[in-house]
Amino acid sequence: MVESAFPALPAGLPSGRLVAPEEGPEGVMALWVSDEPRAGLGGLWCRLYDERADTGLYPLLLDTLRGEPTRPWHDGELFVDESVADIDALDAEVLLRDDRGDGASGGEPGGEPGGEDAPVPWLGLAAPGEGVEDADECARVSAELGAEDAEFLLGLVPAARGADTLTVMGWSGPVNHSRTAEISAVVRSWEERFGACVVMVGFDVLGLSVAAPPRTMEHARAVAAEHEAFCPDNIWQGVGDMEEYAAGLVGRAGWSFWWD
Repeated sequence: MVESAFPALPAGLPSGRLVAPEEGPEGVMALWVSDEPRAGLGGLWCRLYDERADTGLYPLLLDTLRGEPTRPWHDGELFVDESVADIDALDAEVLLRDDRGDGASGGEPGGEPGGEDAPVPWLGLAAPGEGVEDADECARVSAELGAEDAEFLLGLVPAARGADTLTVMGWSGPVNHSRTAEISAVVRSWEERFGACVVMVGFDVLGLSVAAPPRTMEHARAVAAEHEAFCPDNIWQGVGDMEEYAAGLVGRAGWSFWWD
């Protein structure tokens, strides 16, 4: 069921198009996307971000699949099968706690019960960071810096908050790990606790600005446990060590995720 018609587009956009999803309600448009990638979109992103409450459209810097520039956005490789109501029904702590049972450990994922690499106990959500009120400014800085030299498409999604854009447009990046509504529910929690804002979305990657990151190793370890549940590939196909990963979160004003 279509929740609403696509809002009127704001002025000053580059050439672009509305995109229908590969799967979704008849007549729905998942997003508007620009025709050509370009560098220097940060200023335009910031204007559209500041206008989002009036336009009903949340802006995104969109990356494409390497070597296949029409995927997923121009090809409509999107699957609108959940709604904001589905996100509302989910609890981020329950999702993360349950996902911690799927390979979460102090060493390699999938350790034997009681063994050296057995999952560490779930201790609940990490405490909020300090500086959540600076989320909008942090998002603007992230977009300006991230798009200064790198080329992105510009996207607009009819959603009230960044976390919800992922579900509303039917993004399938984490499909091998989680439903997209589950990803949105966790990102909502990070919006509230860490001033996280969705800035960039790619084929299977997600980039958030973070106004209130952990400032101590103890706090960073708790946040790292959430990241492991949210996107285990980030750690176990990345640095491969939880302590090193946590150390990299201390004071970091941006989080990026990649799903295999």
